[in-house]
Amino acid sequence: MIRSARRARLVALLGAGAVGLALAGCGGSGNADTSTNAAAAGDAPSWCGSKKAVLGMTDGFGGNSWRLVTTAAAKAEAAKCPSITGFEYADGQGDTQKAIADIQGMVAKGVNALVVFPDAGEAVLPAIRSAYKAGVVTVPYRVDPGGKAGEDYDVFVDTNFADAGKNWGDWIKKILPDGGNVLFLSGPPGNSQGRKEAEGLHSVLDAGGKYKFIGEQPFEVTNWDPAETQKVLTAAISQNADIDVIVSDFGPSLVGALPVFEQSGRSIPAIAASDGNVLSCFWQDHKAKNPDFKLFTVSTQNDHSRLAVQHAVARATGGEVPASSTFPSVVFEDSTSKDKPVQCKPNLPDDVYLSAEMTGEEQAKLLK
Repeated sequence: MIRSARRARLVALLGAGAVGLALAGCGGSGNADTSTNAAAAGDAPSWCGSKKAVLGMTDGFGGNSWRLVTTAAAKAEAAKCPSITGFEYADGQGDTQKAIADIQGMVAKGVNALVVFPDAGEAVLPAIRSAYKAGVVTVPYRVDPGGKAGEDYDVFVDTNFADAGKNWGDWIKKILPDGGNVLFLSGPPGNSQGRKEAEGLHSVLDAGGKYKFIGEQPFEVTNWDPAETQKVLTAAISQNADIDVIVSDFGPSLVGALPVFEQSGRSIPAIAASDGNVLSCFWQDHKAKNPDFKLFTVSTQNDHSRLAVQHAVARATGGEVPASSTFPSVVFEDSTSKDKPVQCKPNLPDDVYLSAEMTGEEQAKLLK
C-alpha cells in the first residue's frame, strides 16, 4: 500500500477507529484468561505472587493507536503472571462521566486490582478513592489525579515529563544556538503532562531570552487528537511567518499538517516530539527537500502501562513490589547524531511505535 493511503488510514484510526480495535485486540471486557503464556513458561516474574486476582484497566480516552498499543502492552505484561485469571478493559471515550462510571463498574464487577489512566485528572479522583476504599488495589498512572498514595489510591506510577522537556530543550539549543521561535503542542487544557513538559522546556530555554514561545501558553491545546492537531497547526503556520521548531508530545499527529509548509514555499522546521513510525518515515521522505527539517524524538512510553500493571499485580497477588514507581523518559531518535538514527520501517503500518517493547510486527497484528 502506498504511504499516502496508509497515512490517511492512520488519521482515521487515530481519530475514531481505535476504540473498537482496542476492545478486540486487547481482549475487551470479560474475564478472558491471560495466564496461558506465563503458565506455559513456568517462570513467573518476582512481582507476581501466588494469590489469584482479576485485573481491570480503564482509559479516560482509548481512541488512538498509542492507547491501543499501550493497552496491549498492559495485557501482555499481566499475561506474564499466572495468578491473573482475568483482564477487564473499559474506554471512557473522552467523556469524564463515562470514565467515572467505568471505574465504578470495575469495582461492581469485583476486580481485585485496577490500573487507571485518569485523563480528566482530579475530576476522577473521587471514583479512584472510592475504588481504593472498597478494597480494590488501585493504581493510577501517567496523568496525576491529585490526592495521596495510601489515602486515595495505593500508588501513583508517574513519569518525569519535565525530563522530556529538558531533552527537547537541550537539543533545540544545540541546533539553534542563536535562538528561535518555539511552538509547543500538547493535549487537553491543563493536562499535567503538558504542564510538566513545558516547565522542562522553559528551564532550559528561558535563560538568555533567545528563545520565544509562540502560540497559546503553556501549550497549544490539541486534545491529542490528530484532526484537532491538524487544525491547530495549520492555523499556527498561517499566523506565524517564522516557526523554527515545533515541539509535540504526540509526534505522529503532526504529520497531517506538515505539508502545509511545503505548499506555502517554506521548509518544514525542526521537530522535537515523541516517536512514531509515521513521523520517522515522513522525515525520511521529506528531509531532502526541507533543509531545516531535523528530527529528535523521545520514547513515546507505551510501556509505562507495564510498570503500572506490575505495581497493581504485586499488591493484589502478594508479589514483590517494584522498587521504582517512576517510568523513565529516554531519547529515542536524533537525526543530527549517528548514535540514535531515525528509525523508519516502511514495510510496517504508520501507526506503530518502534520504541515500545512490543515489536513493530506484533503491533501491526493489532491493527488488522
